[in-house]
Amino acid sequence: MCLILFAWRSHRSHRLVVAANRDEWFRRPAQTARFWTDAPAVLAGRDAVHGGTWLGVTRSGRFAALTNYREPQRYDPAAPSRGALVSDFLRGTMSAAAYTEQLHRSTQHYNGYSLVACDGATMYCVSNRGRAPVALDAGVYGLSNHLLDTPWPKVVRGKSRLAALAEQDDVADALFALLYDRKPAADEALPDTGLGVERERALSSSHILLGPREDWTAVYGTRCATVVTLGARRLAYEERTFTPAARIDCIAAESFTLAA
Repeated sequence: MCLILFAWRSHRSHRLVVAANRDEWFRRPAQTARFWTDAPAVLAGRDAVHGGTWLGVTRSGRFAALTNYREPQRYDPAAPSRGALVSDFLRGTMSAAAYTEQLHRSTQHYNGYSLVACDGATMYCVSNRGRAPVALDAGVYGLSNHLLDTPWPKVVRGKSRLAALAEQDDVADALFALLYDRKPAADEALPDTGLGVERERALSSSHILLGPREDWTAVYGTRCATVVTLGARRLAYEERTFTPAARIDCIAAESFTLAA
């Protein structure tokens, strides 16, 4: 994922509300969200290259997602896939606290990431780029390709729009509209991650739709948007996948009563 906005214990109707966009090369094969045949409690999209995922939930109400930490000068193509960090939590039974502490001790050889994990009762965030595990209090949070709540424009704007929905019961359409925002940030507000101003600007919108002017932009963008709401007894999940022209290609939706 490249944008994860979430409200933890701060919404009137839902314990957890998540709105997230996955930005990736369109040429990288992936499966749309479904319950996995080899892990029937897990509902997630799936990377068809390494078998992990970027975001998922389980029938018991576990949730995890990660973003890559943008540092092109440190990227190691031989490093292990970060998608396993999400899928391992979803498949397992460790608490969010124990799992993120384990990652903090053992994942420095991975390319940079930030991960959020919820076991239904607690929620934690960890990064292998300077963020030890931290328990999250009730509130609205945002994560892009840096540390939690780094004030990149899409994070600041998204958190504000999510917070405004705290008293609204049916939030899915509003969250997808938020995620579909293609307005770039002003140049003076752009982060500097080593890509240059033009590329930082192109990547600054919530939904990335890049034109064919350069080879690097031709097949990269927002691949899917996902909305999750977790209540006391039910979980709802909807994923919308996109073509490179930002048209909806597929919708996967599930709603179920949480397993005991």
